[in-house]
Amino acid sequence: MGGRTITDVVTIDGPAGAGKSTVARCAAERLGYAFLDTGAMYRAATWRAMHLGVPLTDDVALATVAREMNLDMAEGNSVLVDGVDVSAAIRAPDVTRSIHYLADNTNVRETMVAHQRRIAALGPTVAEGRDMGTIVFPEAACKIYLDASPEERANRRAEDMKAAGHSVDIEKLAGEIRERDERDRNRTVAPLRPADDAIEVDTTGMTPDETVDAIVALVEAVKGTAS
Repeated sequence: MGGRTITDVVTIDGPAGAGKSTVARCAAERLGYAFLDTGAMYRAATWRAMHLGVPLTDDVALATVAREMNLDMAEGNSVLVDGVDVSAAIRAPDVTRSIHYLADNTNVRETMVAHQRRIAALGPTVAEGRDMGTIVFPEAACKIYLDASPEERANRRAEDMKAAGHSVDIEKLAGEIRERDERDRNRTVAPLRPADDAIEVDTTGMTPDETVDAIVALVEAVKGTAS
């Protein structure tokens, strides 16, 4: 990614339930950029490992799963793995609980990062994830870190799950989010944290539209400074 201009890539990082995917997608549409949902990529690889019956503790086998995965992230929300539409399946609770096995795998992450950089090299991109500003695109000048209170993040995730037809135990969900926060922030491989030059946005109490407006304004400000 060396040599890319600062307006080519916008990174949006943050913890689970901060609303990254929804607002990043909308912000990308507003800006006329492509949208890169890296969380969906890890979910897809996790789903593939589980579908193939690969032990989630077998680091070598998981790296092979990611490397050999035929992933197609079509326009809209569609995610295809090896020709199978898994758009809904990758959002299932058992997949969510298992993502960390692949996210903590150094070889899996190397494969994913290379793939993410290839995609972003095709044109201006809004990249959403956990380590976009710190690891994948450290040269991007417009880096945003979204956060919200744990309670609000749990409620948002609960609404998403209900809309997808899953039953929700809000207390259990809140506990899982806290555990995932702790795991993501303390893992040795690409821990979750704001980039040193990221702009932090607390979305507690903000609607998705308000958050999108804030992101677009930040991007436009950076573009204006660079011009």
